Amino acid sequence: MEKQELLDKVQQRAEGYFQKGEFFCSESVVHTINELLGWPFHESITKMASGFPVGMGKAGCLCGAVSGGQMALGMAFGRNHGEPMNDAMFPLAAELHDFIKKEYKSTCCRVIVRNFEFGSPERKKHCVTITGLVSRWVAEKLIDNNIIDLESINF
Repeated sequence: MEKQELLDKVQQRAEGYFQKGEFFCSESVVHTINELLGWPFHESITKMASGFPVGMGKAGCLCGAVSGGQMALGMAFGRNHGEPMNDAMFPLAAELHDFIKKEYKSTCCRVIVRNFEFGSPERKKHCVTITGLVSRWVAEKLIDNNIIDLESINF
């Protein structure tokens, strides 16, 4: 599979989960990346992302898609008890933060969606787009760091 084709599929799948109401932002990212990685974690891992939508339980703080992206990076670059920190983890986590901050001038949900009325179709569309963008970004990092092999991926 070609890189851009896979990235398009990842983005579309994450956006679809959110658009169809199956998951919110953070859940969509975590579920999609777990699926992309071939389910290294039980499907119920998505539950861990359920408190992060709408800026951490509707508090309006850190964007849920960004939270989900950080969790997704941890799926691939995180560590288990007693292991040393993977050298890629912190730089990639910071890079995701900086990427969203550059794109949207903030990583704070209430700032990113300030021009949209809560519950409006326009706000949902905006959040779906961010969810897909974060999923795509994480997937690209997984490819670039040889976590995902384009030759053998079945997604």
